[in-house]
Amino acid sequence: MSGSTKGTTSGSTGGQHVPGAWLTQSPKPGRIAAYLGLAVLGALVGVAGALVQGAWPPGGLVLALLASAGLFYGSLRATETQLGVVAPAVGWLLAIVVLSIGRPEGDGMFSAGAGPLVYMLGGMAVAVMCATMSRPSQPGGGPGRLGK
Repeated sequence: MSGSTKGTTSGSTGGQHVPGAWLTQSPKPGRIAAYLGLAVLGALVGVAGALVQGAWPPGGLVLALLASAGLFYGSLRATETQLGVVAPAVGWLLAIVVLSIGRPEGDGMFSAGAGPLVYMLGGMAVAVMCATMSRPSQPGGGPGRLGK
């Protein structure tokens, strides 16, 4: 192996971080379990938010959106990857979609009105904002701009 690590995507690069290297490495069981746990946690927050936003209007809506934002932002900071936000967002979205469908008898989790719509669209907007946030700079790293 040559001394240059530029453009390599192997796991062993002499301690240097290579962007995109995680795409070519085999997934680690611990990381997969963490993402699955975040997806389940996202589903739980989605169900709890659906219950709270309808139970205590308008404060319940604010509380449900804050809980969703806390989950998405916390998972971004815990995993330091955008996939860390996508996993709970997928669980959250699946939970609220299943709850919004209702049953054949006409029972549904969401009531009519603007509250459930604000909860769904607001939660998705918060997930997108958290997924597109810039990551914090790494300790000992150089400036964030290339060529400086």
